[in-house]
Amino acid sequence: MFFPFVAASQTKENKKLTRPRELDRGITWQRDPATGELRVGSPAARQSASNDSTATSIRVVTQMVSVTSSVFTAEGDAVPGLSRANFRIFDNGVEQKISYFDASSEPASVALVIDASPSVLRDTDEMKRAAEALVDALAPLDQAGVVDFSAHAYLQLPFSDARELIRRAVARVDVRQLLGDTGGSNIYEAVYLAAHDLFPGRTGRKSIVLFTDGQDSGLGLTLDPASEFPASGAAGNRLTFDDVARFLANEDIELFAVSTENRPKVMTSAWLASHMNATLVTLRARDLEIPPYTLYLAELVRRASGQLYFLREKPTLADTFREIAKKIRAEYTFGYYPSTATVSADLPTGRHELRVEVLGQADALVDHRSEYYVSSPN
Repeated sequence: MFFPFVAASQTKENKKLTRPRELDRGITWQRDPATGELRVGSPAARQSASNDSTATSIRVVTQMVSVTSSVFTAEGDAVPGLSRANFRIFDNGVEQKISYFDASSEPASVALVIDASPSVLRDTDEMKRAAEALVDALAPLDQAGVVDFSAHAYLQLPFSDARELIRRAVARVDVRQLLGDTGGSNIYEAVYLAAHDLFPGRTGRKSIVLFTDGQDSGLGLTLDPASEFPASGAAGNRLTFDDVARFLANEDIELFAVSTENRPKVMTSAWLASHMNATLVTLRARDLEIPPYTLYLAELVRRASGQLYFLREKPTLADTFREIAKKIRAEYTFGYYPSTATVSADLPTGRHELRVEVLGQADALVDHRSEYYVSSPN
């Protein structure tokens, strides 16, 4: 079933900014003991599930698999003007026929997920100015939504193309108002809930722009890779990093993360590119002096596709956000129906590795989600 974008005329008629909605109010997590898949229980989640049967994993039979890709030169400049004939897509190593291709003409959906915990207080004013710069740089029909978070996540604005409404929602983000929102900074839960609540039924280019210091207090992440995954038994009925990464990958939602921390010396752009096909979360990272909170931001970007930025590497944060908007405008979206070479009756369950190649562009760098998951039959 196809769910179209809300018409531009409808969004522009709604000039009233409604009260923020707490996205995690009443949320319960339940993991299927047979399949290991996480289910979300709440009124909002049930509404999303009624509109989109994908929930937290996808069941693909004849459904098109969509892949968003960015192509860059070695210097980091976007490569425009490519056509369907320039791309090859592989699902578990088997080349697929591209059935749909769009070169950045469909409107984009961009969710601003803004850390409003006390640890980013000193950066909040610059962050809001930068978010406004990103909104100004989006194409006229692109839509943006706004979520802020500390211990809890709050929807300030669902997707809208009304620029003034978006600016007012960004301006309403106030770290000082959430100083009493005790319980830590639940970064990855906020990303998951924003993706789960805002994006069902959306087509075309989908992105989350996350502004944070990366210091999550909700998932108990360490340099031990086991901390990414569910615990056994009843303890497994909670959100994990792996659930967040899977959901973003399944929904083809790119993540542009802007860290307020300093870039670790070893984590150059070249180093990240050389590790695109293998997890960054290893015990060896301790020897590389990469803090776990930065490592996990990079790992989520790696699995979902997108890019990791560091706040103080550009003259202003607004420059970074304009660069993100430019990259979103230069993306390619294409889709394929999985061929019989990878299908017996349905697609095999579990992880599917994706690989995209670009022809006719020597030394081009290609960014795309690295995987998607097919759920087990219920």
